[in-house]
Amino acid sequence: MLTKLAVNVPVFLLSQAVSNLPEFDDRFCLNEPTGDFFYSEWKIKKQFQNTTLGNILNSLPFPIGEARVIKLEPGENYLSHADIDDRWHLTLSGSNCFLIDLDNKKMHPTLPDGYWYEMDAGRLHTAANFGSTTRYQLVVRKPLTRTCFTDTIKVTIEPIEERHDYRYHFDNVFSPWLNQKNKQGLMKDFKHDGRSVSFSIHKSQKKQLEKIAENDFKVTYE
Repeated sequence: MLTKLAVNVPVFLLSQAVSNLPEFDDRFCLNEPTGDFFYSEWKIKKQFQNTTLGNILNSLPFPIGEARVIKLEPGENYLSHADIDDRWHLTLSGSNCFLIDLDNKKMHPTLPDGYWYEMDAGRLHTAANFGSTTRYQLVVRKPLTRTCFTDTIKVTIEPIEERHDYRYHFDNVFSPWLNQKNKQGLMKDFKHDGRSVSFSIHKSQKKQLEKIAENDFKVTYE
């Protein structure tokens, strides 16, 4: 789930960045979109340019999407989920904190070692802080793959009825599959409006999607 990259920053910069973090609740964004939310490269916000945190972000030598600092307090964890887009992670602070691969039942320690890690976010996972100090994690979205295949079917997915855990069920049912289709170059034009999502897939993938769709969701094909 986590692959250590040959990209790192001096460890002393991590504590320096944490000491200069602004006040925030559970997360804040360092950059802003230049076009499509999921597909276009994002640019760093002016207030973070030429700062320690901005320089740490710029050490990642790839086109990047949304970049956020995410806070996880002692004793907290997230609900299980998968993500459509893979991520890059760099731990700014924390001890006894883990990214947990629920598909393979494996715990990956997240250490403030100065290294960037590539994350396969298509697996069901959670993060947990079993320590006594706050975990700060710099999490960066990978832009989705732009493809130009033909023979497409447009798909719209929305809940049958309003429910508080719609996002939980979507991320557990559809996100692993969509992550895989993105990597295979068989999904494009992904969009969401907060309630429904839409995308196009190659016609050969329709039967697969029909197999995983649950009755709690309305799936429309065009």
